[in-house]
Amino acid sequence: VQLQAFGGGLVQPGDSLTLSCATSGFALDTYAIGWFRQAPTREREGVACTSSSDGSAFYADSVKGRFTISRDNDKSTVYLQMNSLKNEDTAIYYCAAVKGGWGPLLFFEEYHYWGQGTQVTVSS
Repeated sequence: VQLQAFGGGLVQPGDSLTLSCATSGFALDTYAIGWFRQAPTREREGVACTSSSDGSAFYADSVKGRFTISRDNDKSTVYLQMNSLKNEDTAIYYCAAVKGGWGPLLFFEEYHYWGQGTQVTVSS
C-alpha cells in the first residue's frame, strides 16, 4: 500500500488549491482515505475523509463549506479541493488509508497507511 500527496504550494488568502493523493498497491474503492494536516507546534488534524464502498464524505468543522474531498477509483487518486484558503490552513497535508473504513474517520489513530506530505502555505 502506497500513497503520495502532491500539489501543495504557496498561495494567497482567498485562493484555491487542489491536492492529489496518488495511491497504488490496493483497490482504492475498498479503502477509506483521509486528508490530515499538521502545522508547526500543533497536533495532526483530520480535515476530510471519504469512505470506502460509497465514497461518503466527512469534514472537520474548520474546513466545512470550503474544502471538498473526492475520489476517482479508476485513476486511484483522491483529491482535496481547497477554496477560500486562510492563513490558518498553512500546514503539511498528508493522505492516509484504512481498509474498509466508513464514517467520519478524522483521527489519525484510525488509519494504517500514510503517504509523505505536501506543504501548503497561505500567506500574503
